[in-house]
Amino acid sequence: MTPFAIAGIQMNVSALESNVEGMKHRLDLLMVRFPWTQMVLFSELAPFGPLSSNALPFPNPVLDEFCEAARKHNIWLIPGSMFEKAEDGRIYNTSAVINPQGEIIKRYRKMFPFRPYESGVEGGTDFCIFDVPKVGRFGLSICYDIWFPETTRQLTSQGVEVLLHPVLTGTTDRDAELAIARATAAQFQCYVIDVNGLGSGGVGRSCIIDPTSMVLHQSAGQEDMFPIEIDLDQVRRQRETGMKGLGQVLKSFRERSTDFSVYDRTSGTDSYLHQLGPLETPRQGATSGLLTPTPRKALDAAEMEAANPQVVPLVGRTGSE
Repeated sequence: MTPFAIAGIQMNVSALESNVEGMKHRLDLLMVRFPWTQMVLFSELAPFGPLSSNALPFPNPVLDEFCEAARKHNIWLIPGSMFEKAEDGRIYNTSAVINPQGEIIKRYRKMFPFRPYESGVEGGTDFCIFDVPKVGRFGLSICYDIWFPETTRQLTSQGVEVLLHPVLTGTTDRDAELAIARATAAQFQCYVIDVNGLGSGGVGRSCIIDPTSMVLHQSAGQEDMFPIEIDLDQVRRQRETGMKGLGQVLKSFRERSTDFSVYDRTSGTDSYLHQLGPLETPRQGATSGLLTPTPRKALDAAEMEAANPQVVPLVGRTGSE
């Protein structure tokens, strides 16, 4: 058994003022109550909420505070994410991975901003993978990234066993996102640690899912701290023998009989995608994607007979014919 204790913190997030002190307070409380916790994950954009006007350069004094908190508690800390303003002025949705020594060892920029709603935010291009010594390999994706299985495929093909997934979902598609999280765990035979916020930070319902797609914990719609001890040996065993002794999906993908031309942008396989309209916010009364039916006229008897000779009009015929 290779145990490791991960805690998610689901908390109320304000869009109008800093949430940093509240995050540090809840972290202190978590570590008093559950001192065996080894890693803590907050929700997407937890420090300052969903307004890109709060963007900061990377690194910054707020990250220094989180580094000090990680060092104080001797934990791995992923303080959600925050908007990063790069030197060229571009805005990214960026997360940091902080080790127990208080060092930022990885930076991850969300690859798939929630466009068209998350407009003005650039997508990152680099994956985030890191090892916890003597435990296992971890990967990070942010919210909408998980809707694109290619992101998790890239991570797990490089050995990631635990997918850390901070989200900010306050919309009616949370049910679908939870279904995707469970499917991701089964498809890629990994743990999924999915942490959502409250208020301006989401509708809650954070969860931890094991490699068999079993939900080990799911929060409701109130603040929650949920430390769970996971077992990395379960991932390794399942990847070798299959889920419940059945599908060995990673090995089956490795031994696939085909490569997928859709990933070659010059192949033309994705031509249908280029027939779709622009990536934009729907307007009131929008009819995009809807076909306008052509009105049908009534056919007279002669037209019916010409169109379908098997149809014998009754007009002008006798019953003996």
